[in-house]
Amino acid sequence: MRERRHARLRHARFDDLGLRRALGDRMLPLLVAAMTFLAGLALAGSAAAAALVRHWQEGAAAALTVQVPTPADPAPAAGATRLDAVLAALRASPGIAEARALSAEELASLLRPWLGGAAGDPALPLPAVIAAHVTQGWADLTALRARLAAAAPGTLVESHGVWVGRLALLARSLQACAWLVLALVAGVATAVVAVATRAGLAARRDAIEIVHGLGATDRYIAVRFARRATLLAGLGGVLGLLAALPVLVALATLVAPFAGPPSAATLPPVLLAGLPALPLAAAAIGFVTAQVTVRRWLRRLP
Repeated sequence: MRERRHARLRHARFDDLGLRRALGDRMLPLLVAAMTFLAGLALAGSAAAAALVRHWQEGAAAALTVQVPTPADPAPAAGATRLDAVLAALRASPGIAEARALSAEELASLLRPWLGGAAGDPALPLPAVIAAHVTQGWADLTALRARLAAAAPGTLVESHGVWVGRLALLARSLQACAWLVLALVAGVATAVVAVATRAGLAARRDAIEIVHGLGATDRYIAVRFARRATLLAGLGGVLGLLAALPVLVALATLVAPFAGPPSAATLPPVLLAGLPALPLAAAAIGFVTAQVTVRRWLRRLP
């Protein structure tokens, strides 16, 4: 009752513990802003890795490359070349959505980085290359190899699924590292708030002991510190988010060609939903850490 009566007589912004001097508005917000900036980058890295995994699994994993040596030679089946026989067998196979033979110009363009000017030499014996796309969930690669080998012996079938699986594992590892960085950033932010709160307690020790001795409860003192820490941590979170946004937009623009077709929103929806939570998380860390730190400190008072 006494605390409520005194609270009504004081101004709403009355700083009876001198916390504006004990918890300054410069160092703590700047440190939390740096932590929020790093958290934003880690969150963006996790979202980018997830987008790359999704794009690779939906695109490259569904592609097959078929090589047909001596494509112009007659196939075992009369009346067709080896290339025509393989194309017919592919298009008749279940699970094949599309099969197209690359033109000589496309094949020379693919080989030019390795063969140089010789890639376009018509005298160079090159196999025909067929690009095929399979339907989702199709995995009967052994039967397809046998069918194509029967149509044209020596035909090679290469699936991109193995490489996509390895790339997906790498992307998921990067995603796990990003979440680990987020956890470390949260831990460092908690330590920063705790150190700042202890410094404030040490700076205002005499005033706190007097107020505590006059009857102020632990909750009263802890709430005052928690409000100040929440305000400063939330301010730092907003500053860090504002600093991270231009960097994230630039990185998203660079990653967009590898993650799929461009969309109207530069940042992915998951990132747009997660970024506003960073200042709220910073404020929550400030509130909880200050409460716990002050209450533990007060228990040690005589």
